[in-house]
Amino acid sequence: MQTAHNLDVLRTILGKLRDGGASVALVPTMGALHEGHLTLVRRAREACDHVVASIFVNPTQFGPNEDLDAYPRQLEADADMLEGEGCALLWAPDVEAMYPEGFASSISVSGVSDGLCGADRPGHFDGVATVVCKLFNQVQPDMAFFGEKDFQQLAVIRTMARDLDLTHPRAHQIIGVPTVREPDGLAMSSRNRYLSKEHRDAAATLPRAMKEAIAAIEAGSDVKTTLSNLESALIEAGFSSIDYAVFADAKSLAPLTEMSNAPARLLVAARIGGTRLIDNMGVG
Repeated sequence: MQTAHNLDVLRTILGKLRDGGASVALVPTMGALHEGHLTLVRRAREACDHVVASIFVNPTQFGPNEDLDAYPRQLEADADMLEGEGCALLWAPDVEAMYPEGFASSISVSGVSDGLCGADRPGHFDGVATVVCKLFNQVQPDMAFFGEKDFQQLAVIRTMARDLDLTHPRAHQIIGVPTVREPDGLAMSSRNRYLSKEHRDAAATLPRAMKEAIAAIEAGSDVKTTLSNLESALIEAGFSSIDYAVFADAKSLAPLTEMSNAPARLLVAARIGGTRLIDNMGVG
């Protein structure tokens, strides 16, 4: 596996990888890799000739009271994992390479970014859309792979690609990969490492309570009551607060009050022991 830290080197390596018309997939990450990220790399390798993974802890998607400084950074260990999965190129720029002096541009995607995490983390999705657009322009991949755990993020990125007429990749070549879970059902996340043993054990209530809520909604139970019961179950298990628990249209992310024929998702964000966990599951 080759590694690039500046744009000139990245483009030189990419030019050689594309010799003969070979296809390239991109797996964007912020590092602190786990099995969920490696699953994305494997899916990308199945679809394209070469896989480029990026590692960049993006400061513009962190709020003033969020964990930018504490976010785990383990570039050497992450590189070893990527190489073990057959990744061809690691793109690991520093902040100055991504946001040079005088950087003054931002991308905002309204609609799908407005509620859910967008409401609780103002400016977060502007930072996500901007950095991902830069990564797409830098790598110009044929396909890109993202985990469905960050379902709203995936919707924002697909909308951005559609609205800006991106061709590398096109919106339909931005692939969502199902969430990878721990044996007890908790969605894999770099932030899980922040949990104490007590809070980690309690966190497994989240996917269980979500499955119970989905079964109730599918059986015809009142959505508002079901979501209230979900929140109560999490508080009783030790969660300190619920940012949101929303039954929503899977495409627009607009809240729903009842089942319909359109694809739907249950999306939850909740806090336990100072750690914010998010999850989502399909309904119907």
